[in-house]
Amino acid sequence: METALLIIIIISVLGPIIGSLIGVIKKPSERFMYNMLAFAGGVMLAISFLELIPESINLSSILISIMGIVFGALLMFSVDKIIPHIHPELCSQEQGCNLKRTSIYLIIGIFLHNFPEGMAIAIGAVSNTKVSIVIALAIAIHNIPEGICTSAPYFHYTKKRLKSFLVSSSTAIPILIGFLIANWLYHYISLSLVGFIIGATAGLMIYITSDEIIPASCCKMTNHTTIFSLILGIIFVILLKLI
Repeated sequence: METALLIIIIISVLGPIIGSLIGVIKKPSERFMYNMLAFAGGVMLAISFLELIPESINLSSILISIMGIVFGALLMFSVDKIIPHIHPELCSQEQGCNLKRTSIYLIIGIFLHNFPEGMAIAIGAVSNTKVSIVIALAIAIHNIPEGICTSAPYFHYTKKRLKSFLVSSSTAIPILIGFLIANWLYHYISLSLVGFIIGATAGLMIYITSDEIIPASCCKMTNHTTIFSLILGIIFVILLKLI
């Protein structure tokens, strides 16, 4: 169990770190980034509908699960509205055109957005450890483009490669904090509340996928490759059930 926990922690923080490193070295092609996002979106949707929601219902009830799903979606919606956040459609920004402000807002926004993602990864504490690993992998893949889009503008502004990498990589910290807090908390609450939280995790992941990942991955691709990448992500989760 300790080995699995260590693997989950490593995977969890790899996304922002890898993305930040790429962002200060060389940005990959748009096709690669879009398809990577779509694959992560497929994994997150499949995990939500095939694993998390059934588990939530099993531990609590259909009503509590629905309440959790709605709560998770509303939580991420509120975070999006309250916290300045720039969706990573290959580093396009939602507001303003000042590079310094854009890069700082993006880092702050993603830093705070990553805390609930860390809590979602910890679901293996009360469910299947394999599910937790897959969620960590999907969120890590999703966070690579975000890492690129935090480090690249900041590097362009500061011209300091190491500083840009470290500042951008720091967005992995709230993932780790969220994971550790939730991993401890899940052992001390009732099954009904656990079911609610798992439902909220599903709602959170569905919101992130539909609001951010799918629009970002499909916004410029006209040859439908991202659709098949999303389907591959779903198939990947289904095949994991055979292991």
